[in-house]
Amino acid sequence: MKLSKFGEKLTGNTGICQLMDDLGQALSGPDPMLMLGAGNPAHIQAVQDHFRKVMEDILAKPGEFERIVGNYDGPEGSKEFTSALAELFNREFGWNITHKNICLTNGSQMSFFMLFNLFAGEHPDGSRKKILLPLAPEYIGYADLGITEDFFTASKPEIHHLDDQVFKYMVDFDAVKITDEVGAICASRPTNPTGNVLTENEIVKLSALAKQHDVPLILDNAYGTPFPDIIFADAKPFYNDNTIVCMSLSKLGLPVTRTGIIIANEDIARRVANMNAVISLAPNGMGGAFVGPLVRSGEILKISRDIVKPFYQKKAFAAKDQLCAALGDVDFHIHKPEGALFLWLWFRDFPITSQEFYERLKKRGVLVLPGHYFFPGLKEDWQHKQECIRVTYAGPDDVVRKGLDIIAEEAKKAYAEKHSAISV
Repeated sequence: MKLSKFGEKLTGNTGICQLMDDLGQALSGPDPMLMLGAGNPAHIQAVQDHFRKVMEDILAKPGEFERIVGNYDGPEGSKEFTSALAELFNREFGWNITHKNICLTNGSQMSFFMLFNLFAGEHPDGSRKKILLPLAPEYIGYADLGITEDFFTASKPEIHHLDDQVFKYMVDFDAVKITDEVGAICASRPTNPTGNVLTENEIVKLSALAKQHDVPLILDNAYGTPFPDIIFADAKPFYNDNTIVCMSLSKLGLPVTRTGIIIANEDIARRVANMNAVISLAPNGMGGAFVGPLVRSGEILKISRDIVKPFYQKKAFAAKDQLCAALGDVDFHIHKPEGALFLWLWFRDFPITSQEFYERLKKRGVLVLPGHYFFPGLKEDWQHKQECIRVTYAGPDDVVRKGLDIIAEEAKKAYAEKHSAISV
C-alpha cells in the first residue's frame, strides 16, 4: 500500500505522536506515574458546578437536550453562541464585531491546522509561504500541522534575567525577519510551554509588522484573557481587522467538547467555515451549549477572573517556590510564571540533553516533556534547546510536590556526575 506525501507526513513518527504514545503507555502501565507532562486542565469543583447547573437546566427544558445533540449547526457553528460571544466582546472591550466575525471549530488544534494551511504552503502563483513564530520556544502542537515540509520559520528570543533564578523571554525584533516567504505571523499569549506573556508593546509592534507586510497576525489565546484568563500579568484582549484571535473552551474545563473559537475579519471567518463544511460538516455544538448562558450573562468573565485564575496562580507560585528552594545551589533558572499551566525549567550548561533527562525522570516515575520539541522552525544548533523541560503544575498538589522533588534530585545528580567526572 502506497501513501501520499500528506499521509506519510501525518502518520509518521512525529514528536507529538511519540509523546502522546508515552503518555498513554504511562497511564496504562502497571506502575503509577506522576503526570507532570500533559496539559489537561485541573478539575476545579466550583467551575464544574456551573457546568453541571447548565446541564441540569438543559435537561429540565423539554426538547432542549434533543435539539442540542440531534441537530447540525451550520459550518460556522451555532449562531446563537457566536452572537453571544460578539455581544460580550463588544460590550466589555469595545470591539466592533458580529457573529459573522466568529467561526467555531472542533478544537483549537483544528483551528491552527486550518489557519496555518490557509496562509502557508504552496500558493497559486507557485510561491511557498511559511508561518513565522517570532519568539521560540512555542507550542509543540504547531510543529506537524503543515501539510507541506519546511513549514515554519522562527526567531530566537532575548533572555532577560530578572533575578538569580527567574528569567523572561522577550521578542528580539532585530532578529524577526519578515520576508516574502512569510504567509502569517503566529504567537501564543500566554505561551505554552513557558508561561510567557507578550507585553502590550510587543503585541502592538507585531501587529504593525504584520499590517506593514500584508500578512495576518494570529494570536493563540487558548489560556488567555478574558477566558479562561489563566494569565498572571497585565494583559488586555487584543483584536483588529488584521488579527486572528484563536480561543478555546478546553482550559476553562471543557476539553472533551473540542470547541475552538476563531475571531477574524468576515472573509477569513467565512473561509474557515467553508473548510469546516469540507472537513467535518459542522463543529461540535456541545461547548456552546454548556457556556452559552454564561457568555450571555457575562458570568464567564467572573468565573475566569475569580475562580480559574487564582486557582492556577496559587499552584504556579507554590511550584516555583518549591523548585527555587530545592535547586538553589545549581545553575537553574525558571521562566517567570505569567500564565498557562506550565513551568519552563532551564538547567544552564546541563551535562545531559533534555531527552536524556526525560528518560531518567520517566524511570523514576515522573513524566515531563523535553524542551527540544518546542522549537519548530528554529533550525540553528542552539544548546539552550537541550537544557529545558516543561512541567505542568495543574495536577493534584501532592502529585506535583512529589514530582518536583524527584526532578530536583535528578537534576542535582546530573550536575554532580559532571563535577565528579571533571575531578577525575
